[in-house]
Amino acid sequence: MARTVPSVAPQLAGIATRGVLPARMKVLYITTLHRTGGWLAEAFASDSAAQILLEEVVGVTAGMARLRDEVFDAVLVSHEPEVLDALDFVEGLRGGGHDHPVILLGSAPAHQVDALCYEVGADDYCCVAETTVRGILWKFARAIERSNIVRENRRLVQAERQRLQQEHQEAERLLDQQRALIDDLETLHSESGASTAAADQVEEALDDCLARTATASAESPVALPEALVSHYDDLLRTYVIMGVGNLAEEMNELAQLLAAWGISAQRAMQLHVQVLEELVQGLGNRSARHVMNRADLLVLEVMGHLADGYRALYQERRTPPRQLTLPGFDSQRAA
Repeated sequence: MARTVPSVAPQLAGIATRGVLPARMKVLYITTLHRTGGWLAEAFASDSAAQILLEEVVGVTAGMARLRDEVFDAVLVSHEPEVLDALDFVEGLRGGGHDHPVILLGSAPAHQVDALCYEVGADDYCCVAETTVRGILWKFARAIERSNIVRENRRLVQAERQRLQQEHQEAERLLDQQRALIDDLETLHSESGASTAAADQVEEALDDCLARTATASAESPVALPEALVSHYDDLLRTYVIMGVGNLAEEMNELAQLLAAWGISAQRAMQLHVQVLEELVQGLGNRSARHVMNRADLLVLEVMGHLADGYRALYQERRTPPRQLTLPGFDSQRAA
């Protein structure tokens, strides 16, 4: 029995592109009593292209025990349907979650077995009468390389899935923080409403303007205009694609629309969170980081334009009306 050595599978990445066999491979050979005697170890020793550390066991039970206790670069299984059906063994091995590179070795011609071999999950099949030692070595190398690639791909897929899950959790946390901001705005508005009696005349005019929008939002605290929600949804989706600075005209129109409908800052944030939440939920397994970053920029622009819109309304309210003179009135008064 061969001595115990560590697996050399991590050293085998990229061997196919270099055209060079690995220097050493550790292989478990599961055979029957009909094919024992060390003939395979002698065959491998005759080819100095690679060192094969071969450990031979008899029977499926012994083979599974060795796979549980030790790591091998590849597994070679003797296919003798009357004694050891390697196809059934590989099918059970794959069903149990083992992903070792497995090659079958038998006396039947390859065209009779190779299709069945691939169907059960084995990597390749070798006919004793048709293959060479160097051919078996390359089949080992290819199977190990494929196994390494599959494992790396599985690791990358799992890492990507975890990353996307973390991004969606972060998006949910940001949405919760924005909902809390809406509640804070409502609290601040209530506190400012209690102190309006002590404000001066200019502040009263501004409070009246804001009170009008707050009253409008209080009358319909749940439902926003459907046309407004649809318009903001289209704007957000376009903003995610085009980014900042490309929708200045549309942003100005939106601010005018919000001011005309009496939408306060609190209601504008509710609109933003409602539309953004639906958009994030519709992403599925796709990344949410880009959407959240663009959405943060969008709401900043919306609040800036909304502030400008209400500033314009405030200027209109505080500017006193001016009496226009009739044509010719100034000339008659001067005469």
